Amino acid sequence: MRGPRQAASGAEARFHKEMMGLYDRFATLGFRPVLLRRFVLLKGGVATAKELIFNPGTTGLERLLDAGKPELSMEALMLHPDYRDLFTDLELKEATQRLENAPRRRSRGRLEAKPTERK
Repeated sequence: MRGPRQAASGAEARFHKEMMGLYDRFATLGFRPVLLRRFVLLKGGVATAKELIFNPGTTGLERLLDAGKPELSMEALMLHPDYRDLFTDLELKEATQRLENAPRRRSRGRLEAKPTERK
């Protein structure tokens, strides 16, 4: 019989594998998140998610939203029932809020020209 520690280890290993798979999923959309992949390789999937969830703009969520694929995001992966126990309530709340409140358009830091009103 597997104890809670072993179950957590199995879930962590599966989450890590899923996080590594994000790179390939993103690549099919024309985006290669090299830094995300490097973080996962160096720190592991769970540690990477715990660190990046509080750093907006680091997970590729905006690009996935642009592509209409938020279900492929790290945030969505964190909220999957199989992995929820790996994260704190605060981390899960942040993942939920990021998915719900993420802007639907990315800025890339460029100014947008807006028409001026004539008086």
